[in-house]
Amino acid sequence: MTFNDNASVGGSTARRRGGGAALAGGGIAGIGAIAVLLFQLFTGTDLSGLLGGGATTGNGDESTIEQCQTGADANERDDCRLAAGQVVLDQFWDSQVQGYTPPQLIVVDGATGTQCGTASNQTGPFYCPPEQTVYVDPTFFALLRQQFDATAGPLAQLYVLAHEYGHHVQNIAGIIQDHPDNGTGPDSNGVRRELQADCFAGAFVGDMTNQVDENGVPFLEAPTPQQIADAINAAQTVGDDHIQQESGGVVNPDSWTHGSSAQRQRWFEKGMQSGVSACETFGIPGGSL
Repeated sequence: MTFNDNASVGGSTARRRGGGAALAGGGIAGIGAIAVLLFQLFTGTDLSGLLGGGATTGNGDESTIEQCQTGADANERDDCRLAAGQVVLDQFWDSQVQGYTPPQLIVVDGATGTQCGTASNQTGPFYCPPEQTVYVDPTFFALLRQQFDATAGPLAQLYVLAHEYGHHVQNIAGIIQDHPDNGTGPDSNGVRRELQADCFAGAFVGDMTNQVDENGVPFLEAPTPQQIADAINAAQTVGDDHIQQESGGVVNPDSWTHGSSAQRQRWFEKGMQSGVSACETFGIPGGSL
């Protein structure tokens, strides 16, 4: 997936914030590190203690995302791609949800404090409901690519952003409030919320070439089969069962918070093929997710 070079992606309200320390070295290495990092990337769970070191908190200064006006800019830089992704996602959800209000997007530089804890490349992207804000540190993608040889390509990055946007939609639509946490497990509300967010992300991917700029130019080119396969692989990689296996533990469904690899792939594909209306995960009987 790439942005059309001549698409106009200006107008994002994304802000850069930070000024704390980046990911510290030391700690675990190899496949265990990949599993921990991928878990953080898609869940916003801080496991920095396992990696060694820590990130400095503090809100830091805010600034705009500079030189991010065209699709070519978005194709060159992760921060601009995220800002451009905000523009596309807001347009998509405005067409799907009556009275839609967009979340704020904060591109984290190092680390920053939030009402939901520290946002950094150690915690990974997450959505903070009381702030209605998505936090993403783009250096996390580079870390995965450069140091851990993990896939974090352009479509995978937009999948991550779209997943967090899915949580925002759940928040403003009252889904989170109607289905509060009720523990862990394969049929828990937490798993159902995460699978629905995967489905919402898939719905966006399936429709994203229909989003156009003010000149009628599609923001995004149609994804290739390989890019779709990479996005599906990303969904599989962050399944609870896969993370438990790669971390050297026993697969324990009772502890699941996000769903299995097969579930995450299935719901992403369901959204991509059938759209937002197919993303009802809460009315399905236990064992059928």
